[in-house]
Amino acid sequence: MRKAWIVAGSAVAGGTGFVTLLVLGTYMAAGSLTNGVGQGAVGLAKGAVPAAYQPLVQKWGNLCPAINPALLAAQLYQESGFNPRAKSPAKAYGIAQFIIGTWAAHGVDGDGDGDRDIWDPNDAIPSAASYDCKLASYVKDAPGDATKNMLAAYNAGAYAVIKYKGVPPYRETQNYVKTITTLERSFARPVGRVQPSQQAAAAIYYAQKKLGTPYLWGGNGTADQGGRFDCSGLTKAAYASVGVGLPRVANDQYNAGPHPKRDELLPGDLVFFSDDLSNSRAIRHVGIYVGGGYMIDAPRSGAVIRFDPVDTPDYFGATRVTEDGARALPSESPEV
Repeated sequence: MRKAWIVAGSAVAGGTGFVTLLVLGTYMAAGSLTNGVGQGAVGLAKGAVPAAYQPLVQKWGNLCPAINPALLAAQLYQESGFNPRAKSPAKAYGIAQFIIGTWAAHGVDGDGDGDRDIWDPNDAIPSAASYDCKLASYVKDAPGDATKNMLAAYNAGAYAVIKYKGVPPYRETQNYVKTITTLERSFARPVGRVQPSQQAAAAIYYAQKKLGTPYLWGGNGTADQGGRFDCSGLTKAAYASVGVGLPRVANDQYNAGPHPKRDELLPGDLVFFSDDLSNSRAIRHVGIYVGGGYMIDAPRSGAVIRFDPVDTPDYFGATRVTEDGARALPSESPEV
């Protein structure tokens, strides 16, 4: 992978001078950046949780030391994509995907209105946090990280965590723990600069080669589509060219890594646009940043892949794609 990055960087240097100066200059300035999410109080990244649920997640995510708002958000996103009407083939329901038996035992009246409604986020989100904390109390004496043990208990049961004195050696459970703790970084507000992506220059090189290609709604760049793309099809293909698998739609691509501030953008960051700046689920457009305030994007029907400015009123935010972050994203959402 590193070899591909170096080769692609050289290829960019032989291409359009506009991209060359932006990419190489910005990367030279990025050498001293440090990793993102640090210790201390955990806040939520801008708009990562829909505004209607953000106060609930922020409040109940601090219910006990084993959880935090970003972790709770990661669980809700992984379970339902923040869809309060979601249902799964396993007969799990609502934004937190409780099954009826677990809800009967652990559902709480979070909003104090006298009932416990599995479909109501005002009850289901507090119930998810309460259930996490209850599981954490069951495995509090197990060695190891309290949060990982809690997540393992959520997946495999508290007895397995106690028996194995920590996260049990089950592949499904270990994958679940890694998935949620990785997604947590996508929902946490960074407390410092985030590490540059080594795949970024090659992803830009791929997008650069597509400049001038006509836009196609739903386009993935396949031969039967004439090699045409829509916005998220282009960014997905650009990162697929370096072995990073992104989801198909822009609002899920937003959760593929941590979120740098506007003045911390580096080439290769994905940049997002929305008519609702409080809700990442409403994102409607994405491009790949090349530096100097510009991106390469597939803007709309009738247009071609081109350079466009980033600083517009509908600019939502950015994501620095990571391999683990992309891999952790759900491959499919529960049914409505």
